[in-house]
Amino acid sequence: MNETEVLAYVKASAVAQGLTLDDARALRVATHLARAAHLAQLLDATPLAVHDEPAEIYQPKPFPALDK
Repeated sequence: MNETEVLAYVKASAVAQGLTLDDARALRVATHLARAAHLAQLLDATPLAVHDEPAEIYQPKPFPALDK
């Protein structure tokens, strides 16, 4: 997506979620979203083999106990 499309997406998403964004804030959000999308593209383009990140090393953090 180009800059104009990202900004339009941010504005439409804000409306869909009931968020009020002025133009300056929408532009800042669009800038960060475009940056994150670019980083994701770089990561997606990195060749990784199965042995680079085996699934068995993943251990989710346990939920904290609820005190009653």
